[in-house]
Formats: sequence, structure tokens, C-alpha cells
Amino acid sequence: MSEEIRRGLVGVIADESAVSKVVPETNSLTYRGYPVQELCEACAFEEVAFLLWNGELPTKAELAAFRAEEASQRAISPALHRVIADFPKDAHPMDAIRTAVSFLGMEDPETADVSEPATRRKAMRILAKVPTAIAAAARAAKGLPPIDPDPSLTFAENFFHVVFGKVPAKEVVKSFDVSLILYAEHGFNASTFTARTVTSTGADLHGAITAGIAALKGPLHGGANEAVMHMLKEIPGPEAAAAWLESRFDHKALVMGFGHRVYKSGDSRVPTMTKYANIMAEVVGDRRWMETSRVLAEVMLERKNIHPNLDFPAGPAYFLMGFDIPLFTPIFVASRVTGWSAHVIEQAANNRLIRPLSHYIGKAQRSVPSAAERG
Repeated sequence: MSEEIRRGLVGVIADESAVSKVVPETNSLTYRGYPVQELCEACAFEEVAFLLWNGELPTKAELAAFRAEEASQRAISPALHRVIADFPKDAHPMDAIRTAVSFLGMEDPETADVSEPATRRKAMRILAKVPTAIAAAARAAKGLPPIDPDPSLTFAENFFHVVFGKVPAKEVVKSFDVSLILYAEHGFNASTFTARTVTSTGADLHGAITAGIAALKGPLHGGANEAVMHMLKEIPGPEAAAAWLESRFDHKALVMGFGHRVYKSGDSRVPTMTKYANIMAEVVGDRRWMETSRVLAEVMLERKNIHPNLDFPAGPAYFLMGFDIPLFTPIFVASRVTGWSAHVIEQAANNRLIRPLSHYIGKAQRSVPSAAERG
């Protein structure tokens, strides 16, 4: 065999990008050059969304205009509300938001326009409407009516409003906002590459993001934050964590929330998210999940030299915020719309159809037998 097979495209550089980079020397994830941990402390999610889409942080006037435009686009149509109300009550919220974004594409007046200005306008509409659709689906599954978005609230505040009908303490909102920043973008991950591949065919933004959502649902990608919380709930408490983990080692079972294809010395986003997950534990007055997580991380590092990834602290953080576990990955969607859209714009600006080859290992060419020969 002369071709080199790189399963999972490991180590393959598929294209150029100016959106984000993992900097090994400083173990930092940077968005447009800015370390994400600094963005978390100094900026709000809306500022980071602007940065990803425009290359620079906004001025006060630009931020005000961005926030006003996003807030004005949050409502979803009565038709989409009716569709959401008819979703199966046991449908996974990721399936619900995937379908909702596809429906938004059918409604959008610029769906077929793949020019950059139209794509930017559609990106803003999707960013604004996705939380409304996520919340409407979650509430409909419980037999509750939807809550209209509040344009006077920030993106993070409004998310709590449309899900719960109230905005929590500022410490909770800040912790959530930080999680949105950390989840907003991460290079050529599976869902982003999926979105870029769809875009490379000349397809529209709604199609690319719908495909990205489908990729993100998998437990090896975005769905890991849900799996982490299910895993933590299996463990009676911190005192049982080490033995529980050893039993997983004995059976060679997968431990969710650990390891990363890009980071070899630890996910640079973890310290920041862990800091805010611990703040959530203090606000709620429940340290069980974070103490259990601490033991798991220590034993995993000692025994396997494997570090946790962002999903590991994000899972318990969202649980402590009061979100149902199936909503964890849709929250990821609400954030990652920004990164996906940035990559769609970048892909379309210098496009080439993404079409890799495969090494064939099937039967050699042969003739079709006659009916008599086939018996």
C-alpha cells in the first residue's frame, strides 16, 4: 500500500484559518490572537462573538449595536412554536434544536443567498433565535408554555429567562457567560469541520449549522458534557470516587471528560471553567460534584497521565445552575453558533470543495454472474 492512511485525519492540516489557535508554548487557546482565559475575565460573550465574526474586539458603540441587533432578533415565529409543540415529548433536545434550525432555514428570507453579507445577517438571526428555540422545546417537553425573550437582558441573562422564567444571581450569570466563551470556538473540531465541509459544497449557513449540530450531539464530541454528569451521578460521593475509577480501569471502560486530540498537557480551558464551577458549588452550597471531580482528576492523572477536558467541569457547572442534563449540549450549540459561523464565512471566502480520497480494500473488479450462475 503506497498511500498513507490517517484515520480520523490525525495530524492532517486541511486548510488555513485565522479564527483560533491552540498555542502549545503557553498552553493557551486563542481567539483571533487573544487567550481565551483572558477573554473570560475581561469580556462578555457578546464581545467574544463580535471578535470571532469581525477579527477585533468591539468598541463601546459597536458592542451596543451588536447587542441591540441580537436582542431584536430573538423571537421565533408562531409556526416554529407550533412545530416545537408537536415534537415527541421524549425527543432529545439536540434533535429538537437541529430540527428547529433547519426549520429556521426554510423561513429565512435569505436562506439561498450565500454571499458574505447575507451569511453574516443569517448568523446573527440564528445566534439570537437558538436559545429561544432550545427553551421552547425544553418547556414543551414538560408541558409548559414558552416564555418570550426579553430584549432588555444580556444573551446569558436571557437564556436563563427563557428556560426558567427568572434570572439568577450575577455570580451564576457570570459563570454561565464564561462557559459560553469557552465553548464558542475550537479550531477544526468535528462539528466545525462538518460545517466547513457542507459550506464547501456551496450550501447555505442553515444547512452547515444543522450538520454541525448533528455532529456535536455525539458523546465523543459535544455530548460528552452530558455523559460526564451521568457518570458523576453513578458515584455515591468523593470518598467512593477512587474505587469507582479503579473499577473502570479494570474493565477497560471509557471515562468521560478526559483526554483531548489537541491538548497533550491539559486542556487550557479547564482551569477557568473549574474556577467558575467551584464558584457555582459555593453559590448553591453543594460541593459533592466538584469534590468527586477533583478526586477523579487526581487519580486519572496519577494512574493514566490523562488530563480532563472542558466537558469535565462544564457538566457539573451546568447541573449546579439548575439545567437538566439533556440541555447541556444544546447550551454548547447556543455558544458554538459563533465559531461555526466564523468558519463558514472563512471557508466561503476562499472556497474549495472538501473531497478527500479513500484507500479501497474491497473486492477486485469482477463480472456480474448470470441469473443461472447465481442459482
